[in-house]
Amino acid sequence: MPETPSTRTVVEDLLHRIGHAEPERIAEPERIAELYAECADWRLNWPEDEHGRAATPWIRHRSSRADAADHFRDLAAHHVPGQAGTEIERILVDGEYAVVFGEIRLTARPTGRPYRARFALHLTVRDGLIVRHHVYEDSLAVARAFAIGSGAR
Repeated sequence: MPETPSTRTVVEDLLHRIGHAEPERIAEPERIAELYAECADWRLNWPEDEHGRAATPWIRHRSSRADAADHFRDLAAHHVPGQAGTEIERILVDGEYAVVFGEIRLTARPTGRPYRARFALHLTVRDGLIVRHHVYEDSLAVARAFAIGSGAR
């Protein structure tokens, strides 16, 4: 029986796959989603009444591997390809739990506005798969970048 990868290995693989995804290629979201369990607890810290809005459809709770692929597909569809970056500041691991701290830099496709958002990603890895994905990010920066008719940054 093959050895189960460590929490750190799975988290680093996830970050590598996200960082090397090409938004134009539909296969990349599937490749990222391979790291998630069939059933996973995916939560975002956004206000519930803001989930799934037309401008930010990727912002909503999810519960499956297919949902994970949809998340990355939606995210790519609403941002300008080639105008993205992520800085990982720290990865903390304690058994099956991991927290990633960093900053994303993206450009909203509908408005053309670039933005930066600090984040913390809380993951739980069991049997080599991600079973929990909780994101805490600067939702105000994202909302301002996608606000149609607003020059706010």
